[in-house]
Amino acid sequence: MPKGIYNIPAVTNEPIFSYAPGSPERAELQATIKEMRSEEIDVPMYIGGEEVRTGKLFTMTPPHDHKHVLGHYHLGEKKHIEMAIDAALAAKPAWEALGWEHRASIFLKAAELISGPYRQKINAATMLGQSKNAFQAEIDSACEIADFLRFNVQYMTDIYKQQPVSSKGIWNRVEQRPLEGFVFALTPFNFTAIAGNLPTAPAMMGNCIVWKPSKTAVYSARVLMEIFQKAGVPAGVINLVYVSGPAASEVLFSSPDFAGIHFTGSTGVFQDIWKNIGENIHMFKSYPRIVGETGGKDYIFMHPTGNCKDVATGITRGAFEYQGQKCSAASRAFIPASKYDEVMTYVKEDLSKIKMGGTEDFTNFVNAVIDETSFDKLASAIDEAKASPDAEIVAGGTYDKSVGYFIAPTIIRALKHDYITMEEELFGPVLTIFVYDDNKVDETLDILDKGSMYALTGAIFSEDRYVIEKLVKRLTHTAGNFYINDKPTGAVVGQQPFGGGRGSGTNDKAGSMINLLRWVSPRTIKETFVPAQDYMYPNFLED
Repeated sequence: MPKGIYNIPAVTNEPIFSYAPGSPERAELQATIKEMRSEEIDVPMYIGGEEVRTGKLFTMTPPHDHKHVLGHYHLGEKKHIEMAIDAALAAKPAWEALGWEHRASIFLKAAELISGPYRQKINAATMLGQSKNAFQAEIDSACEIADFLRFNVQYMTDIYKQQPVSSKGIWNRVEQRPLEGFVFALTPFNFTAIAGNLPTAPAMMGNCIVWKPSKTAVYSARVLMEIFQKAGVPAGVINLVYVSGPAASEVLFSSPDFAGIHFTGSTGVFQDIWKNIGENIHMFKSYPRIVGETGGKDYIFMHPTGNCKDVATGITRGAFEYQGQKCSAASRAFIPASKYDEVMTYVKEDLSKIKMGGTEDFTNFVNAVIDETSFDKLASAIDEAKASPDAEIVAGGTYDKSVGYFIAPTIIRALKHDYITMEEELFGPVLTIFVYDDNKVDETLDILDKGSMYALTGAIFSEDRYVIEKLVKRLTHTAGNFYINDKPTGAVVGQQPFGGGRGSGTNDKAGSMINLLRWVSPRTIKETFVPAQDYMYPNFLED
């Protein structure tokens, strides 16, 4: 068949629409939300290209309007995981043999569908199902997932281009083989882009996938699956199932064909998965690739040389956008005593203007947390802070779940540096501030470094370059994504590859070549044009 060495289309980040009043995208999105709210949909599993229904239904509701029904999805059992594994293995020979340019074309088409005709459908699904406002949905479910797909195609071609040198008379080559077996993608609720990237990144490299989304994000996962199918992903390459974690684990991690997991979720779940894989390591054909991004206790550290207004904006945006339900969200801050009052004055001004409510009203900055379990955990933490002699509520502190799971943006001032919310992840719109003595910067940096098991994101604020250099070096291992005079959120694909160390994950940097390299197993090929015909080497000859 004809061959060629192909250049892919130039890759740039997807432009972000503003959704300003009067803009065409605002009107289109509002109309799409209205239409989708008016329907109750039936969502099957997708296994081997077939729609699978069990009749065992789970109701989908908007977190900000939990009495409204968006539809139902069909819960699966262990046998459906087995079916998905079988479908993935059956699809694998043809998929991995397909020319890389055809895999590239499929996912480039998916990016065009997302950024074009499906843009408002995937945004509306994220807004309704995950209670994410219009701008946050746009940067996530339209722009970031399109960026993941396009940049990953670029990284894929860059990986294939990497080849060794060859000596005279020899041709050395490296081919990148998909992993031997299937890959399991376990995806979270908080980013539709992550839910799309975790199955497609390994699939792009020739692997076949069993994909289990968060139960609170099936509504948008169904739209992603529709897009993948329309883009031409063959049957069995990506299999979407809704099965409980324990049931899925029992089947997946006892299969000899389990080749890897691509995960974003809680640290506890990831550690249990790692333990399970380790205990079953003798069962697998190969050592599985374990790639995971988990929790964070992300920080803002203000040096006495920092600007108060800059820090206040970093707090408001970094801690309270998408209700603090970003892995990167600021959840602890260290503020010098000399600047605390001024910073809080600015933050309180921001919070006094912020509106909270459903995503259908585009003026609402804060929406609902994802479900009742999250709401109850956050409400309990707020109540404990109100009652504790070691903490005080200095902003917010209210909550209500009568209509939706609403937690007001809340700031706790910890009177002890080791107060529980300074150390444990809450995953909601709750920030804890520790006020430190201006003369105890070094001691406070030690507290920051040792006060959490996580190392995902962190931000420092200072207007003194010598101080900035000192903080960058001192805090080297505290964050995989580090920000200078900016909030610790908002990593952009192709610009700030995302991931952290310590308890925050394997730091395999989603949105980079580093991640895609985890989904291939290279084979080195050496070809000698004129083979030797004498076993002797010259040094063995007589003088």
